[in-house]
Amino acid sequence: MKYLLVCIAVTMLSLQVNAQTSVWKDLSEVTYKIGEDEWGELYLPVFGPKIKDMEGKVVEADGYIIPFEGMFKPEHIILSSLPLAECFFCGSGGPETVMEVMLSTPVKYTSKRVKVKGTLTLNDKDPEKLMYILTDAQLMN
Repeated sequence: MKYLLVCIAVTMLSLQVNAQTSVWKDLSEVTYKIGEDEWGELYLPVFGPKIKDMEGKVVEADGYIIPFEGMFKPEHIILSSLPLAECFFCGSGGPETVMEVMLSTPVKYTSKRVKVKGTLTLNDKDPEKLMYILTDAQLMN
């Protein structure tokens, strides 16, 4: 009986861990097309059906706050699925590994992993913004 309870607990824990990381896995399934604006060529995201189904829904994402020197705003952060040394802005990840997060309550910067929850908005038009934006977000931990 103890063995069965341990197996159930391990299974539940693994499902919870998978749920925490699945948003980034789902968001990675994006392709790009080349477009143009007055500045030249740019890559425009093409969201697959799974990503489009997530738009407007509340999602949770965990990751690292990316500090921009002199630009950190406690209510508008950039969240990366990768640690700072590997993030999109530092060379390793792609644009699908970061999102803008508009928080309803300001947060303090931390280098530790954080979790946020908010409504997902997709951006395939404004090159000044990231392609994933969480609005009405809140810090979960």
